[in-house]
Amino acid sequence: MLYHLLFRLKDDYSFLNVFRYLTFRSFLAFFFSFLIVLVLQPIFINWLKRKQFGDQPIRNDGPQSHLSKKGTPTMGGIVVVFSILISSLLLCDLSNSLVWICLGVLLSFSWLGFMDDYRKVTKQDSKGVSAKTKFLWEWVIAGFFCLLLIWLSKDFSTAVTVPFLKNFSIQLWWFFVPFAALVVVGTANAVNLTDGLDGLVTGPVVTTGFAYGVFAYVAGNIKLANYLQITHISGCGELSIVAAAIIGAGLGFLWFNAFPAQVFMGDVGSLGLGSLLGIMAVVTKQELIMVLCGGVFVVEALSVIIQVSSFKLTGKRVFKMAPIHHHYELKGLPEPKIIFRCWIISIILALLTLATLKLR
Repeated sequence: MLYHLLFRLKDDYSFLNVFRYLTFRSFLAFFFSFLIVLVLQPIFINWLKRKQFGDQPIRNDGPQSHLSKKGTPTMGGIVVVFSILISSLLLCDLSNSLVWICLGVLLSFSWLGFMDDYRKVTKQDSKGVSAKTKFLWEWVIAGFFCLLLIWLSKDFSTAVTVPFLKNFSIQLWWFFVPFAALVVVGTANAVNLTDGLDGLVTGPVVTTGFAYGVFAYVAGNIKLANYLQITHISGCGELSIVAAAIIGAGLGFLWFNAFPAQVFMGDVGSLGLGSLLGIMAVVTKQELIMVLCGGVFVVEALSVIIQVSSFKLTGKRVFKMAPIHHHYELKGLPEPKIIFRCWIISIILALLTLATLKLR
């Protein structure tokens, strides 16, 4: 809205011409989202405490150190999602359908996460909405928006590019919809599983958001896309603004979520952010590289799959507890050390991911 309002005045006020540049609007989106979270989050935390609403139930079978976290407000992700939404609406080109699809996925998954959080805090039940119900709705939402993506973008390719290989892609045709939905649902749940320690998930979300912001900018620029031999997607550059908002909101939230956390993100934030990263991977045609870029999320999700599969098949557990961050906690590794090491790994993986732009 701010973009549309000010850019049309560029003929009268030449300095407003800067709003034509994605880089300038991305910087603004970063600062706007950061400041919104920094200002609103403490207000939201105090409101939750006054209402005695929002306490995160703690698993009884988890690490004993987590019992001290009982009473910490949750659903702080509401402010994060709000800041991303406002910053994007203010600074993105709202005639761009890709922006609306990404924001639609964010809001839909966040609402699903909110319903899960609400059930947890009102019934003090750590299970929340049943896994089957939540999983079903995730597939319905992801499938709908992926189908909408193809319908609204007539020239959108249904081929999947393979990292490290030049001029090689796999054409999926209509099978692209379930594949894309899998990317969105898988990323959303992997991010959700990673959100188990103070600030653990925020670092990888920021680094992954940065990497996909670069992908969006490059894919939206036909000269850069051709030079780097990646698929050009018209209008995709606007998503670099959304990515900048993710980074700003993530860093703002980390101010309050860093160990020891004043507030937890909750499913409303982790599901929403995970789904947004997933749909950005789909839109930028960088679906498969998410395995590398979001490596921390992948390992966390795989640890749960391995643990459950092993217990059902053999009756034995591979890890002391899943997701894997709890395994290292129970082995005696301090929580801050686990968090910082995951952040370091996520930074390295994001840089390696961006390096693939030249390794094609």
